[in-house]
Amino acid sequence: MENKKHVLEVKNLKISYYIPDGEVQALRGVSFHLSRGETLGIVGESGSGKSVTALSIMGLIPSPPGSAVSGSINYDGKELTCKPEKQMQKLRGKEISMIFQDPSAVLNPVISAGRQIIEVLMIHQRLPKKEARAKAQELLDMVGLNWQKCFSKYPHELSGGMCQRVMLAIALACNPSVIIADEPTTALDVTIQRQIMGLLKDLTARMETSVLFFTHDLSLVYGFCSRVLVMYAGQVVEEGPVQDIFNNPCHPYLKSLLKSAQVIEGKVKGLHVPAGRELHDSLKPPSGCAYAPRCKFAVYKCSSSKPGMYTVSRGHLVSCWLSSTGEGNN
Repeated sequence: MENKKHVLEVKNLKISYYIPDGEVQALRGVSFHLSRGETLGIVGESGSGKSVTALSIMGLIPSPPGSAVSGSINYDGKELTCKPEKQMQKLRGKEISMIFQDPSAVLNPVISAGRQIIEVLMIHQRLPKKEARAKAQELLDMVGLNWQKCFSKYPHELSGGMCQRVMLAIALACNPSVIIADEPTTALDVTIQRQIMGLLKDLTARMETSVLFFTHDLSLVYGFCSRVLVMYAGQVVEEGPVQDIFNNPCHPYLKSLLKSAQVIEGKVKGLHVPAGRELHDSLKPPSGCAYAPRCKFAVYKCSSSKPGMYTVSRGHLVSCWLSSTGEGNN
């Protein structure tokens, strides 16, 4: 039965890509939910499956035979994995919006910033051009840009931070239920990062929008998210409320991430993902825990059998054989 509190539910999502050398297993049974009005942070190093998860929700995974998708992505009671492309096009931008890592690669270089917002409003909201223009001006002001200076500018005439604000205006244009932010501040300096994240937090709270925030930066998660999902090698290894994750990390991978960060005056700073002794092989993933080759605590069982998700405390789960908690939930 559908959980009315959850606007998005992903269950046992598996995605593979087929290349001449064989099958690359990008996601290997990812499950999570996003509640209405919640901000969920999804963290992990490059290659952990963050971007593939984001693209799969948007229905942007290339079609077979180059890929295979199984599992369930349920948005507001609608199954997305089997939706035709025409129906997904109506959904994208209107009900689920995405903010990409590099706005310069997404914004159309030959269309002005204001016109790009207008087109979204005319297509999804069916607004007349005059009303769409007025709304676009309001949106630019809302994201902290002077519309009179930015409206007619082309992307190359704007700074990286300004382009990201234009992307945010486009994402918010139709008051979507879900915003997927995929590394939205990676290309920006620290000051602009904080401005963009603060703006996104304020605007989504005001509009009661749910946010999936994908990042490798735990310091941003600490100040922005209410719950955290930790991914490694296409799997979820730990999840829980943000305070539990930072104060009581259980998986060795998460512990290593947090050990590399500094906590100064209650704020997490300076995350550097540590280099491991041996990275996972997507073509030949281990039958047990994917982190076992890098884990100094690993025992034989870790390499031979995949652990389930074990309950640490309310809402806090970990996938690790070394967990001393109760029985696993697969």
